[in-house]
Amino acid sequence: MYWEKELETMNREQLATLQLERLQETTRRAVQSYYYGKAFTDAGLHPKDIRTLDDIRRIPFTTKDDLRENWPYGFLAVSKDELIRMHSSSGTTGRATVIFHTKKDVDAWTNLVARSMYMAGLRKSDVFQNMMTYGLFTGGLGFHYGAERVGALTIPAGAGNSKRQIQLMRDFDTTAIHIIPSYALHLYTVFEELGLKPQKDTKVRMAFIGAEPHSEKMRKRIEEFYGFRAFNSYGLSEMNGPGVAFECPEQNGMHIWEDNFIVEIIDPVTLQPVPDGREGELVMTTLLREGMPVLRYRTKDLTRILPGECPCGRTHRRIERITGRTDDMMILKGVNIFPIQIEKKLMEIPGVGRNFVILLEREGFNDLMHIKVEVEREFFNGELRHLEALRRRIVEELKSDILITPKVDLVEPDSLPKTEGKAVRVIDNREK
Repeated sequence: MYWEKELETMNREQLATLQLERLQETTRRAVQSYYYGKAFTDAGLHPKDIRTLDDIRRIPFTTKDDLRENWPYGFLAVSKDELIRMHSSSGTTGRATVIFHTKKDVDAWTNLVARSMYMAGLRKSDVFQNMMTYGLFTGGLGFHYGAERVGALTIPAGAGNSKRQIQLMRDFDTTAIHIIPSYALHLYTVFEELGLKPQKDTKVRMAFIGAEPHSEKMRKRIEEFYGFRAFNSYGLSEMNGPGVAFECPEQNGMHIWEDNFIVEIIDPVTLQPVPDGREGELVMTTLLREGMPVLRYRTKDLTRILPGECPCGRTHRRIERITGRTDDMMILKGVNIFPIQIEKKLMEIPGVGRNFVILLEREGFNDLMHIKVEVEREFFNGELRHLEALRRRIVEELKSDILITPKVDLVEPDSLPKTEGKAVRVIDNREK
C-alpha cells in the first residue's frame, strides 16, 4: 500500500503552515547557490524576509534562460560530491537544461511518483510496462522507480519497437502502461495490422499518459480504442519530472502535490497573479529539493486552478490539463493560435484519423497555414465527393475556431511521419 493519507488530506490551514516552513528552509538553502545568492542580493532580499506565503512574490522569477545561462553548476546549493543523479530537459525549444539530485532528492521524487500512481489505481499485484525513453529524459526513470516503490512488477520496455511492445504486453500479462498519447494512437494501428484487439488480446486495464499537451478528446479516443482508463499526468524536469501533478480516479483535473511545490498562476504578459479558475502561466517553486532548489520557475505551460473540492477527499488543489505553452503559440495574420486548439477541433470531427501536422509557410509577405490530416481509409475507397465534403467541413470548423482559413489536405492513415517521443505537430518553414 502507498497511501499518504495524512499529507494528502490535511486541511488547507495545516498545508499552508507546512508550505511556509518548507519555503523558508528552501530559500535559506537556495542562496547557497551562485545564481540565487546573486539574485537575492541584487533584489535587496534576504531569506529572513520571507515571513508569509505571500512574500514569495518578492522573489524574482526564474526562467529557462536563467538555467541555460548558468550551465552547468550555477544553481547548485550543495557540493558536487553530494549529488548522485543528473537529468536533462529535451532541449526541443533551445539548449537543454540540467537538474541535479542528491540521494534524498531522488527518494522524495520516487515517493511522489509512487503516491501518484497508487492514487490512480496501481497496486503491488500489477505488471507495469514503461514505454517511455530512459536516460536523460526524466519520464522513463521517474515512473520506473515509482512503480517499483509501489511494488509492481516493472518492465523497462523503453520507447518504440511497437510489435515488441505488444508481444511484451501479451507474454507477461501487462496490466498498466506508461505511454505518450500520440504514440498510443499509433500503437493501436499496429494492433490492427496484427489482427489483434487490445481489449480482448491483452490484460491492460490502465494507462498513464502525459509528456505532451493533449486534448480531452484525444484521451477519450485512447480510452475508447483500448478499453482502459487513461490517467493524465504532469511533470517537468525542472520540478523533478513526473509526479508533480496527477489525476485521481475522478479524472477531473490533476492534484498538484502542494507539500512539495508552491503553485502560482500568473498572467504571462503582466506577470500578475490571476484568480482561481482563470487560465494563465504556471509558476512553480520546489519545497523539498536539496541539491538544486528552483524558485518561482516560469514553466511556460498554460493551465488554471480548478475551483472547489475534489470528491476523492484530497485537499491538494487541482490544475486543469495543460492547454498549451506560451512558446508554442503561433501568430498568423495577427491571430494567436495554439496547436492544441487545432487538435481539439479535429478530434470532434467524425472520420478524422489519428495524426496531423501543421506546416507554416510564407508566400511573398503572407503567412499561410497548411494542415495535413489523416482520415479513415473508407474515404479513399468511396466517391471523391465524400472526401471533398469532409475536407470542406474541416476547413470551415477550423476557420470558425482559429479565425483564419487554413489549407487542408486529407491523407491516408499512417502516411504521416510517426515519432516515438513527443509528437511533432508544427513545422515552421517561414524562416527557412
